[in-house]
Amino acid sequence: MTVPTLSGGTAAAPAARPALGAQLLRRKPIAQMVSEAESAGSGPRLVRSFGVLQLTMISVGATLGTGILVILGESVPLAGPAIWISFAIAGLAALLSAVSYAEMAGLVPVAGSSYSYTYATMGEGMAWICGWCLVLEYAVSVAAVAVGAGQYVNEALAVFGAVLPDALSQPPGDGGMVNIPAMVIVLLATVLLVRGAKESAWINTAIVAVKVGILLFFCAVAFTAFNAGNFEPLLPMGAAGVSAAASRVFFSYIGFDAASTAGEEARNPKRDLPRAIMLSMLIVTTIYVLVAVAAIGAPAVGLVRRY
Repeated sequence: MTVPTLSGGTAAAPAARPALGAQLLRRKPIAQMVSEAESAGSGPRLVRSFGVLQLTMISVGATLGTGILVILGESVPLAGPAIWISFAIAGLAALLSAVSYAEMAGLVPVAGSSYSYTYATMGEGMAWICGWCLVLEYAVSVAAVAVGAGQYVNEALAVFGAVLPDALSQPPGDGGMVNIPAMVIVLLATVLLVRGAKESAWINTAIVAVKVGILLFFCAVAFTAFNAGNFEPLLPMGAAGVSAAASRVFFSYIGFDAASTAGEEARNPKRDLPRAIMLSMLIVTTIYVLVAVAAIGAPAVGLVRRY
């Protein structure tokens, strides 16, 4: 079909817009995704500068810490000394998801994580839903970690007698209005990311190395005064308590997919992304279980007495 133009000639009519159902179900071929990632159109192309180490540290950095700084104290009243079992159960469940992520990261080596994977397999409609779920996931997890870290900042300030009021240092549920420490932490992380992916990845690697070193040092010190009697009774709330704690602890593992968002920045994504995801899960689960056992067994910590 042709339509008249202003110059008096004719031009081809635009193609008919597909129906809504067809739009929601249309998929983007993997070859097209990879081609678009490599060409980047008219814009700048992402630099492939990440190896297995950087990708693993990105995943570990996004995962490690939440289960210790935020979740551990809240889950012990549910599971008691069996909290390490809850970590192991949640780690096993997360591992099944990580295996799927590792496979898809190798097959679809582009940025976007599960949004891109869904777009290639289930269509645009499900990808749109998945994309908003990712936004919600990261918003909730970042908020929780920032609030937890902000409380540690306030406790550090208390050493110098500069405690912030609850209205400026607590979440809304605890009487807070504007959580200044949490906001500052998020802003500092944003400034670091704006500097560039390569620079932020190396700083993240250094921070993760320090964090892992501190946790291993804590475990080494705690095991020197290990008291096996703190594990009795092992299941004060029964299996229901362990499973309830595992459902909370699972929140600690939702950051392992962070490495897959760097699919276009990995030097060899088909090889490095699956390795990084699986290796990070092994590291995080091992450290979580070790810290939980050490925290329960160490008399000075006494987390088991709180339940």
